[in-house]
Amino acid sequence: MDFNFQLVQDSLPLLLMGAAITVKITALSVIVGIIIGLFMGIARIVNIRIFRIIAAVYVDFFRGTPLLVQIFLVYFALPLLTGQRSDPYVAAISACGLNSGAYVTEIFRSGIQSIDKGQMEAGRSLGMTWAQTMRYIIIPQAFKRVIPQLGNEFIALLKDSSLVSVIGFEELTRRGQLIIAKTYASVEIWTCVAIIYLIMTLSISRFVAYLEWRFKTDDKH
Repeated sequence: MDFNFQLVQDSLPLLLMGAAITVKITALSVIVGIIIGLFMGIARIVNIRIFRIIAAVYVDFFRGTPLLVQIFLVYFALPLLTGQRSDPYVAAISACGLNSGAYVTEIFRSGIQSIDKGQMEAGRSLGMTWAQTMRYIIIPQAFKRVIPQLGNEFIALLKDSSLVSVIGFEELTRRGQLIIAKTYASVEIWTCVAIIYLIMTLSISRFVAYLEWRFKTDDKH
């Protein structure tokens, strides 16, 4: 069987549109995950026991259950809360964001704990509150250290976002499935989808490497 390059060329615009949606879902989900992860990461290390328990339960649940199950839970739970039919777009970002947040929580927790305790003591000795020391001294340093891990999380979520196709969301994988349903060209379309994913993940890897190099360069000046 010959590889149908013409079919790939004709299908490429639709697949690229799906790829753009995939990147958008991933980017928004990572933003949600970083916001959640930052606060939950801090909650994991504070001396307030109830905060630590809440953060631990959140992390254990979303890291201990499959993303696919979480997507279904969010998709079917939202109508119960809002009284309206679930928007696949909102459900996809919510589920992926909550899932990402659990992993980012541990990334930030380890990053914050890797900062020398003397940094906190120095900030407090300058008259800063605990929150001010965390905001202006600890978190900026921790953020620089966890950039590689955040990049890996971005890449992992980019690939896992293909799971939102199960609720009918037409991202890259779903677009590929729809094209295959019409053309039966599984080899050509899945090969093209795989290459697009590879290009996206390599691009993110290079960008993360650049950010890491940039921050290291700034620290030397």
